[in-house]
Amino acid sequence: MVRVRFAPSPTGYLHIGGARTALFNWMYAQAQGGRFILRIEDTDKARSKPEYLDEILDSMRWLGLNWDELYKQSERFDLYRQYAQKLLDEGKAYKDGEAVLLKMPEKQIKIDDLIRDEITIDTSQIKDQVLLKSDGSPAYSFACVVDDALMQISCVIRGEDHISNTPKQIVIYEALGFNLPKFAHLPLILDDERARLSKRVGAVAVSDYRRQGFLPEAMVNYLMLLGWSPGDNKEKIGLPQAVKKFSIKRINKAGAVFSMDKLKWLNGQYIKEMDDARLALLVTPFLKEKGWDPKAAGKDLPAGQAGLASIIHLFKLRMSTLADFLDWADFIFNDDVSYDEDARTEHLSKNMVREFNLLADRLNAGADFNATTAEEAFRSLVKELGIEAGALVHPVRVALTGRAVGPGLFDTMAVLGKDRTVNRLRCAFREVL
Repeated sequence: MVRVRFAPSPTGYLHIGGARTALFNWMYAQAQGGRFILRIEDTDKARSKPEYLDEILDSMRWLGLNWDELYKQSERFDLYRQYAQKLLDEGKAYKDGEAVLLKMPEKQIKIDDLIRDEITIDTSQIKDQVLLKSDGSPAYSFACVVDDALMQISCVIRGEDHISNTPKQIVIYEALGFNLPKFAHLPLILDDERARLSKRVGAVAVSDYRRQGFLPEAMVNYLMLLGWSPGDNKEKIGLPQAVKKFSIKRINKAGAVFSMDKLKWLNGQYIKEMDDARLALLVTPFLKEKGWDPKAAGKDLPAGQAGLASIIHLFKLRMSTLADFLDWADFIFNDDVSYDEDARTEHLSKNMVREFNLLADRLNAGADFNATTAEEAFRSLVKELGIEAGALVHPVRVALTGRAVGPGLFDTMAVLGKDRTVNRLRCAFREVL
């Protein structure tokens, strides 16, 4: 059976590179009917923090990358000492003070990499390897080999930055008499200047992207495109469909360039296709953090989530992230309109108090208030005034929303409600003239 593992260290949060490694391991296990092992490499007691571990596990769950088995290296120290002693007893290792080191043989190591084909490394340039540090804790490569062997990991899939570790670990495998797994080294994720990804561009925690309003399905979709393609020039693909197409041999050797613009575009595609009710649930925490109440949209809308869903429907085609909703819809949840200066200068510099008051009177007089009745009142007025609809549409939009662009004007009136629409029309020039 195929058994793969993702082995994060809880000395920091789960970043994009680690998340992609976890994803490719998970997809490979799913595609092969195997098992996905999560191993927490927490041997550095000073730097390993519970809050980092909690974030890693929470981010994995958020991405939908559930594991079949979970291990912590901090609970396996006795095993590492046992295998270090075995190598000492066999004369393959020696003590240097309290530390234990493996004697490095001089030989050619050939790695049959599933992505990069054959890699050859001469061990004469590699020094003797620490197995146990002087404090009794295991060195990274030693604990990694012992665990991979005992956990029966059949394929080690990790970033290409680990290529230098692989020959060291192969020597440890051979010294302990363990069977070698297959190896696959993923290409690095690069920035737009083809340098290794940094915090300046993209290399931030998965939880940061979540707080910015990215959707888990969009994040997973984008991560799989960083080094792999489902084919047919297809970019938007769900995880179940991607698993059916996944082959580790189709992962590219070249580094993958991270693009925030493309990630936002893809996230926007998922938002556009999402049910309004689900979007309302996802946006609610952002509203609460801002201190906004969905009922602020006015009495003309349904209360609670249904009302919020109707508001979201107006903006979903313009949203790249969930957080974008806060920017687009601020005029709905705030009593005071925040004007874009350019929009105000262009559309509210001419005194239209008379036209605005006439429109306010008509809207206020109607028994029913909705997008249809608001449009009827508006078009009736511009016809009587003998003006083009556009001459009034743009000033009214700025008066109601503070912006020159946005959703349909009459839908906007409907979500604001009669009272607030009428009040903003009457007060518009009082504020700006």
